[in-house]
Amino acid sequence: MTVVDLRRIPDAWQRLPVIVRDLPLALVLALAPLLPSLREQGTQLGDLPDRPLDALGIAVVALESLPLAVRRRWPGACLALVSLGFAVDQLRGYHTVAAIALPVALLSAGAHLRRLRRTTAVLASLGYAGLAVALDRGGSSEGWSGFVTFYVLMALAWGIGSWMRQTRAAETELRLRTAEAALAAERSRLARELHDVVTHHVTAMVVQAEAARYVTSDPSRLDASLTAISDTGRRATSDLRHLLGVLQPDPSAAEPRTPTVGDVAELVEQSRAAGQPVEYVEQGTPPAAPGSAEAAAYRVVQEALTNALKHAHGRGTRVRVEHHEEEITVEVATDGPVAGAQRRSVAPAGSGRGLAGLRDRVELLGGELVAARRPDGAFVVRARIPAGSAT
Repeated sequence: MTVVDLRRIPDAWQRLPVIVRDLPLALVLALAPLLPSLREQGTQLGDLPDRPLDALGIAVVALESLPLAVRRRWPGACLALVSLGFAVDQLRGYHTVAAIALPVALLSAGAHLRRLRRTTAVLASLGYAGLAVALDRGGSSEGWSGFVTFYVLMALAWGIGSWMRQTRAAETELRLRTAEAALAAERSRLARELHDVVTHHVTAMVVQAEAARYVTSDPSRLDASLTAISDTGRRATSDLRHLLGVLQPDPSAAEPRTPTVGDVAELVEQSRAAGQPVEYVEQGTPPAAPGSAEAAAYRVVQEALTNALKHAHGRGTRVRVEHHEEEITVEVATDGPVAGAQRRSVAPAGSGRGLAGLRDRVELLGGELVAARRPDGAFVVRARIPAGSAT
């Protein structure tokens, strides 16, 4: 026995062509005048005497109702055919229930017609005025107030369709803007991640390679420098793989690792290997389940050490991380230049994007970041990040 999953019926219905989905209403209105109980329930505009349904009347019913099958595909053609059928229906006095198709066609045209909307509205109005004149000359006792009232009702149907069209367009525009904003935010996040991952390692490699040029006469020191460069390159490759895992996730791969404050010691060792004297102090107990606050603290230290390598190579740097119950504080201070000393750049000048991105990252978590130079020339980066910030 075959069991039909009723939950799939709406989805299957939506996948059908729009003409197929609109056809049932057209068929219902085409068959309704044949039912005795509905034969006297039609629209009677103009008060002309009723005429029994004959062969022409059946054709008129078909002309009024069947075009509704294309009311969303070709709304202008649908409105023209239904209006013609309605006019013949009223002039001949059939007064069938199929006349309900006219407001449906007007609503559909108002909602789905894309081009020549004003022209269509003007032509429809002129056509209705001609029908009213023809009915009046044919002996109608409706009076102009009745004709005007019917026109207002039909105009209301068009207006409702136009309102539906504007609402749908506004929703589409809102979804588009939301998607664009989400895409821009994701691009900005990925740009920050790429900057954080690449800049630190590449800067360290540049500094280490620059230092290696001056120890070529000492094989042991040269070997140590080249080993440090190789280790830094491997770490850079590993971090890039993690980042690519975020961009193109593999269901079978392990969850990408999120850096935490506990990894700061590795950053410190890497900076020391590049020739930067770094003191590291950590106070408090890090949380058992690190979140985005810990990752942000790691990035703050990483960016500050990168800038120290680029702009203050060889000068003393102090890293201090404190874990409190409600927040994590990070401070990285790098000594300023000695009076009269000339500083030689060992890496390309930065764009300032790193600190700006860090400030955005920290503020997004409800914290604050300050980067400034003290009167003694030392450059200090301080960050306060609420503990337990959601990822």
